[in-house]
Amino acid sequence: MANFNLNRRKFIQGASAVLTLSALQAKGLTFANTHNNMRVGLIGAGWYGKSDLFRLIQVRDINVVAVCDVDSNHLEEAGKLISERQVSKKVPKLYGDYRKMLADHKLDLVLIGTPDHWHALQAIDAMTSGAHVYLQKPVSVDVLEGEAILSTARKYNKKVQVGTQRRSTPHLIDAKENVIDKGLLGKISHVDMCCYYHMRKNGNPPLEPVPNFLDYEMWTGPAPLRPYDSLPHGSWWRTFMEYGNGITGDMCVHMFDTVRWLLQLKWPKRVNATGGIYVQKEGKSNIADTQTAIFEYDELNCIWQHRTWGDPADPEYPWAFVIYGDKGTLKGSTMKYEFIPTGKGDRIVKDVVYEKEKFPEDLNEPRIELNAAPATRSHMLNLLSAIENDHLPVADIEEGHISTASCILANLSMQLNRPLIYDSQKKICINDPEATKLLRRPYRKPWQHPMT
Repeated sequence: MANFNLNRRKFIQGASAVLTLSALQAKGLTFANTHNNMRVGLIGAGWYGKSDLFRLIQVRDINVVAVCDVDSNHLEEAGKLISERQVSKKVPKLYGDYRKMLADHKLDLVLIGTPDHWHALQAIDAMTSGAHVYLQKPVSVDVLEGEAILSTARKYNKKVQVGTQRRSTPHLIDAKENVIDKGLLGKISHVDMCCYYHMRKNGNPPLEPVPNFLDYEMWTGPAPLRPYDSLPHGSWWRTFMEYGNGITGDMCVHMFDTVRWLLQLKWPKRVNATGGIYVQKEGKSNIADTQTAIFEYDELNCIWQHRTWGDPADPEYPWAFVIYGDKGTLKGSTMKYEFIPTGKGDRIVKDVVYEKEKFPEDLNEPRIELNAAPATRSHMLNLLSAIENDHLPVADIEEGHISTASCILANLSMQLNRPLIYDSQKKICINDPEATKLLRRPYRKPWQHPMT
């Protein structure tokens, strides 16, 4: 056990409640060749960036040597909190420009928790510098950015774990193993996915001077530079298509990725979507408040619907998927799953796994998603295993790219008012030159698109 860097106490705390040590080893999560001082950097030290890093610190005694954020307040707070949590108690070096951070340090792993419009350039630059990557979803804001990240990962043999952590969620792993894989649903020919959260910002804040603690030019980077009207980070940026992919890119990417993982699906044959701003017209937001998308497979439609107004169709499943088979139905969310057999048979219900007793510090962390913390810890363990044992992580960049790009295609289909067929080999929309041009967004100078 001399090379078992993950100490026993932390492992017992960190492993998911549904996975014992032997089960982890059976899934390839061995640690025989662990590097003793994994050098880690964080780009994007806001709430979620720190949350991801803290989950990693809980399962491995890493060395966080550098942190980058364009908000000096975020940066100082992150440095202090990291020094309190990591074993070395050292304050990481703080940066306002991620490129300098990558140049100054030989990092083994970089976590990226920035807004979506930065994901591609930062992931590619991190891998080119020699690091593996934990990349928040969606992986990109256009389809060809995702292709570039995938190509870079394969070129440099770098592991990229995408933050679609439903693939590491204990109760959903149970659903896959004990419902899907055992064939309890029979022939599966329809899937519904939804989000009815009222999460679309709809305000009209006035223009104001950029605060001196924020480098707004660097925050904007390759995206269009909007007149400054509020702190963009938090959730205000998500309400603009300039920086992301709307509710579909933010929330459908999770549920569609989950369904693809459960059913072993790859690229959809065709994507068709409708929607727009139907109700919430009074604010500055330009993302759709209503959208329906169909991801078509052979004898199977996966249908997404979101509304940021009104009530959910099923109050118990406001953000969820429902898989229909001829022998039963599987409902799933971040909080539970239910298998409902057709006719006679046993109903199966499994609730979310919490780890409050194993990780009591979770209870004192502001804004933590307690239901997601165990999944993120397992996601981190899986990435470490992928790095150390040279296998693809469970949410490999190819899977994250397919899920992200499919959601982007849904937005493009809604914009063009027609279905789209994407050829991932030729990187075009078949028989649609106009749609093909939209697979790459223009970049603000001097930034250059990775597929230029």
